[in-house]
Amino acid sequence: WLKSCKAQRSEHATATLPAAFSDLLPHFLVEPEDEFIVKNKPVTLTCRSSPATQIYFKCNGEWVHQDDHLIERTVDPATALPIMQVTIDITRQQVEKIFGLDEYWCQCVAWSTTGTQKSQKAYIRIAYLRKNFEEEPQGKEVALDQEVLLRCHPPEGVPQAEVEWQRNEDVITPASDPNVFITTDYNLVIKKARLADTGNYTCVAKNIVARRKSTSATVLVYVNGGWSTWTTWSSCSAVCGRGWQKRSRSCTNPTPLNGGTSCEGQNVQKSACVATCPVDGGWSEWSKWSACGADCSMWRSRECTQPSPGTGGKDCQGLDLQSLNCTSEQCPQTVSGAEDVALYVGMVAVALCLTLLLIVVVLVYRRKKEDLDADVADSSILTTGFQPMGIKPSKPENSHLLTIQPDLTTTTTSYQGTLRSRHDTTGKFSMTNGPLLDPLPNGSHTLHNGKLNSDPAEFVSRLSTQSYFKTLPRDVANSSYGTFNFLGGRLTIPSTGISLLIPPEAIPRGKIYEIYLTVQRKEDLRLPLAGCQTLLSPVVSCGPPGVVLSRPVILSMDHCSDACLDNWAIRLKKQNYEGTWEDVLLMGEELVSEPYYCQLEAETCRLFSEQLGTLALVGESLHMGAAKRLRLVLFSDAYCSTLEYNIRVYCMDDTQDVFKEVMQMERQLGGRLIDEPHVLLFKDSYHNLRLSIHDMPQAHWRSKLLAGYQEIPFYHIWNGSQRYLHCTFTLERLSLSTCELTCQLCVWQVEGEGQSFSLDFNIAKDTRAVDSEFLLMDSTAAALAGPSAFQIPYLIRQKICSSLDAPCPNGADWRMLAQRLKLERHMSFFASKASPTSVILDLWEAQHFHSGNINQLATVMADIGKQEAMIFLVSDGEC
Repeated sequence: WLKSCKAQRSEHATATLPAAFSDLLPHFLVEPEDEFIVKNKPVTLTCRSSPATQIYFKCNGEWVHQDDHLIERTVDPATALPIMQVTIDITRQQVEKIFGLDEYWCQCVAWSTTGTQKSQKAYIRIAYLRKNFEEEPQGKEVALDQEVLLRCHPPEGVPQAEVEWQRNEDVITPASDPNVFITTDYNLVIKKARLADTGNYTCVAKNIVARRKSTSATVLVYVNGGWSTWTTWSSCSAVCGRGWQKRSRSCTNPTPLNGGTSCEGQNVQKSACVATCPVDGGWSEWSKWSACGADCSMWRSRECTQPSPGTGGKDCQGLDLQSLNCTSEQCPQTVSGAEDVALYVGMVAVALCLTLLLIVVVLVYRRKKEDLDADVADSSILTTGFQPMGIKPSKPENSHLLTIQPDLTTTTTSYQGTLRSRHDTTGKFSMTNGPLLDPLPNGSHTLHNGKLNSDPAEFVSRLSTQSYFKTLPRDVANSSYGTFNFLGGRLTIPSTGISLLIPPEAIPRGKIYEIYLTVQRKEDLRLPLAGCQTLLSPVVSCGPPGVVLSRPVILSMDHCSDACLDNWAIRLKKQNYEGTWEDVLLMGEELVSEPYYCQLEAETCRLFSEQLGTLALVGESLHMGAAKRLRLVLFSDAYCSTLEYNIRVYCMDDTQDVFKEVMQMERQLGGRLIDEPHVLLFKDSYHNLRLSIHDMPQAHWRSKLLAGYQEIPFYHIWNGSQRYLHCTFTLERLSLSTCELTCQLCVWQVEGEGQSFSLDFNIAKDTRAVDSEFLLMDSTAAALAGPSAFQIPYLIRQKICSSLDAPCPNGADWRMLAQRLKLERHMSFFASKASPTSVILDLWEAQHFHSGNINQLATVMADIGKQEAMIFLVSDGEC
C-alpha cells in the first residue's frame, strides 16, 4: 500500500503541480491539535497543507489506512496554489489499545515534488474525572477577625479539573471580595473572619467530563461576649436605715454569638448601704422679750435648731420672730436734760450695789461648802435603791410561731396579715473536741434481724456526758443514733431525706463506733452568709468528729437549688472545732485527693466524706438566672366556730426536712392541709414575693386584707435567717351557715414565675388532720446495722468487686459498670480508690435504698458479660 501511494504521488505530482510551484515545499495551513475523548464520542483531526500532492496521517508511528482518510482538494483563489485537506476520526477503542503503554498521538505528513513536511503531534487522551476528592475541606469554628484556611485537593482528572468555591451554593468571586483569595493549590483563605462569612463552604471541581462537589464544610464565626461598663450605683433601697443598693452590667460589648463564650463574673453587684434618715426641723425655746423700744414695741425670737432640718427633712413651720406693743407705763417718755442725768446716775448706783451684793454671796457660799465637805456625806448614797424590774408575762403556747411581720412598705396600703417563723427552744448541750465515746455497756444495744434496738433518750443522755459536742440539740425526733462495726450500716432521719451510709470496711476491723446523725435548726447555728450567698440544704451534723474511717461514708441530703452549675458557685461548708465555718469543697472543681467529693442530683446531694462533722451546702448566685426551689403549702384551721377563717401560706425551701418541721408545727396548732404543695422557682432578681387572693363569692365572703396583696421582701427569703416564712389571709364569712369556700390564691415573684391554687372545699365537713394522708410517714428504721442495711449481700458484693476491679482489655470492668449506671462523670474519683467497684456500689446503695431493684443491677452485670450476675439469684440463706 505504501509503495502504491508513493507511485501515485509521483505520477500525480508531475501531472498536476504547475511548474511554477514545483520547487516549493508544502507548508501547513492547519495542523492537528490535542483532543480529549469524552465518553464514547470519537474525535476528528484535521490537517490542511499547500502546496501538496499528497497528505496522510501517521498515528503512533504507523500510517493510517487510506480508507480512513477523507481528502479534499481545492485551489487558493488568491495564489492559485493547490490546497489539500485531510480528516480522520479517532475512536476510544483505538486509544485504549495502547492505553498504559504510551500516549496516543497522530501526525500529518504532506508531500510535494520538492520534499516532505510533518506537522506537530496531536495527542489524543481519554477524558475523565474521578469521584473522590483527594482532600476535602473541614468545618471550623473561628473567632471574629481570625484567619480561616479551607483546604481542597480536587479529584484526579484529564484534563486537569478547574476549582471554584461556593458559600451557601453561591460562587465566591475573589475579584469582588478582597477579603478572600484562592491559592495556586486551590485552598480558600479568608483573611479576617466576619459574621457574614458563617456558612457552608463547598469545593467544586469540573472539567469537560464531569462536575464534582466536595462535602460541605461549616464555618462558624463566633463572638465571645464582653462586659459593658458598670452602671452607677442605684439609690439605697431603704428610705431610712440599712438597705441595699446595686449596679449592673450587661454582656453586650459585644454580645456572645454563635456559641461564643459568655462573660465570666457577675452581672449584678450588691452592696449594703445605710440611708440617713430625714430629720425634720424643730423650734428652740422663745427668747425673752426685749426692752420696750422707742416705738413702744418689744420683740422675741426663736431658731429652727432643735433639731436643725437635714437629709431632706422639713423646715420648721411658723414665725421665728414675734413683736408686741408695750403698755403706756412701759413706753419710755421724753424728759429734760437734767432729769436724764439724774436717771443715769441712779442706774449706775443700783448696778454697783448689786455687784457688791453678788460678791458677798459668793464668798459666804464657798466658806459654807468647805465646812460641809468634811462632815456631811452625799445623802443620795443612803436613798438610792434598785428599781423594780418589770417581768413580762409568759407567752401563750405556740405564740412564738407568730412573731415576725413581713415588710410591707412597698404597698400603698396598710398590712393586716402576719409573717411567721419558728424559733426552736429545745435544749442544747455544749460539745468540745475530745476523745471518742466510751464503749457501750453490755446489753445497751442489740441487733435483731439487722435492726438496731436502742433507747434514743438514753443514747442522748449518754452523749451529753461527753466533752466533744457543740450545740447538738436534744431532739430525738430529728436525730438518729447507732453502734456499728466493720460490716457498716445506715442511719436515717425519717421523713427528712437525710441519711448516712456507712459502707462495709469503712470502720476498721476491731473497732466499734457509736455514730449519730442529726439535722440542726438554722437558728441554732449562725451560718455566715454574704453577698449573693444563700443556704441550699439543711445543716447536718454527723459524728463524733475525729473518728478514723478506712473509706468514705455517703451523706445524702436534699438541696433546693435549680441544679444548674452554670448559675451557681456551690460550696460545701464545715464547722470546725472553734465553731467557725470554712469552705472545704467547690462544686465542679472537686479534687480526688481531698477528703470530700459530691454528686449533685436534681433534688439530692450525695456527699462522699472521709471526715465527720457539721456540714451544709451554701450557694452563691453567679447571675440573676440562678433560682431556688420554694415549696408553697397552704394550711387552714381544722375547726372554725367563728366568722373569721384563716388561710396560712408557707413559703419554704423545697427540702423534706423543712416540710416535716412545718407539718409537725401545724399538727400542734391543729391545722389542716387544704391543697397539694406547689413548687416555685425563686430567682435572684431582687424582686419580692407577692401573695394575693381572688375570685371569692362576694355574697358570702370578704377579705379583711386592706391591701391588694401581701409581699415578702426578697432578702427575707434569699438571705433571711428562717428557712420558711408564711403569710396569713384572714377571711370573714357573712353568716355562720356559710361553709363552702371557693377562691383563687396566687403566689408570684415580681417579674418572675408564679403559682396559683384553685380552692374549693367545705370548711365544716373536711376535717382531715395534718398527720393523715398528707404527712409522709417514713417507716424505715432509723438505724440499721450489718447486712440488713444493704440490698447487695456482703459475700456477693465481694465477688463483684473482685471481678470488676481488675482492668479488662475490652473494657468489661468497673468502668463499664459506671457507664451503665450513668456515673461516668465521676470516673477519675472512682479510679483514685483502691476498689473502684465498691465505691460505685456504695453510691448505688445510697441512691436506691428505698426504690432499688437488685434484679436491674443483675441485668447490668449480665450486659457487661460477667457470669457473676447469676449470683444475685442466690438466696439470703445461702449467702
